[in-house]
Amino acid sequence: MSARRLSVDPLSAAGRLLGATLVGRGVSVMIVEVEAYGGPEGQPWPDAAAHSYRGVGGRNAVMFGPPGRLYTYRSHGIHVCANVVCATDGVAGAVLLRAVAIESGADVAQARRGESVRPAALGRGPGNLCSALGITMEDNGIDLFDGQSPIQVTLGGKRDGVAGPRVGVSKAADRPWRMWLAGRPEVSLYRRSPRAPAPGESD
Repeated sequence: MSARRLSVDPLSAAGRLLGATLVGRGVSVMIVEVEAYGGPEGQPWPDAAAHSYRGVGGRNAVMFGPPGRLYTYRSHGIHVCANVVCATDGVAGAVLLRAVAIESGADVAQARRGESVRPAALGRGPGNLCSALGITMEDNGIDLFDGQSPIQVTLGGKRDGVAGPRVGVSKAADRPWRMWLAGRPEVSLYRRSPRAPAPGESD
């Protein structure tokens, strides 16, 4: 499957990743929740909440393409989070993987997350998702469409997702760039950042 299907705007890429299959280190999952992120001012989708907003610098260079690469970062310096890069080479855009449903390798994911974690929660939340699939910071920049990569994605057909504001961002907080599959118990709850403006006062 060609990464060219992700050579589109972040919101369209998010829709194409919903329902896609992600395989990583003994675990196969279906992506059930994502968030789209744009780039800096002067590019097609300025997004103050994106890591790329201040321009290219160090690790975030992956966000500027080519599409189909994995961008990893640490949330609060602790949890590894993973994004799928989209748009075109030189233009920033990425889709944060927020939640997945385990399809095979549940025992492996359970061992990584702990025996007390309920099945529906194994891949709920970006950090838990990466833990379940064994995604690490060293995976930054890998090609998700390369058959030799430790983490691979296979896009499926179009799925109808529900859209709403992104979770926990203080900038561009009202932008309806989070998408999820309705009725899936693995989808995370919406939590607005306490640092975000009042609803309706942010783009």
